[in-house]
Amino acid sequence: MIARFLRHVFGRAGCEPQLFPPPGFELHSFLPLFFDHRFAPYFVEPVVAGLDEDGKPFITATDLIGAAVSTDDFVVSGTCSENLYGMCESLYRKDMNPDELFEVVSQALLSSVDRDAMSGWGAVVHIITPEGITSRELKGRMD
Repeated sequence: MIARFLRHVFGRAGCEPQLFPPPGFELHSFLPLFFDHRFAPYFVEPVVAGLDEDGKPFITATDLIGAAVSTDDFVVSGTCSENLYGMCESLYRKDMNPDELFEVVSQALLSSVDRDAMSGWGAVVHIITPEGITSRELKGRMD
């Protein structure tokens, strides 16, 4: 349903397939859809991340009713978001290389889900650089 809605919005905005919309266009296109369903919400908290034309990172996240937050450093989402905030605030620092960033994200995720009974079963970490996207799987506890 969301994919069909995005196709409609991109077509209405006149975006051609070879043109790139501005960062965050995808997210801000379906925020009204989340708010319209606020009394029977979609149980998703999307995180949109990428690079703009200049290679500058863009990251934003929303809650269940579409209230978006954009920052320069990190956003968290999911059932253990409170734990993730603490871990990310203590481990994250500016201008890390991709390997350091992967290590910090991995440690923050694994440490946070160990403290939350509803989280776990691993994660997939995507590191986006101008050279490409690197994806790695993390194995978590499975109890």
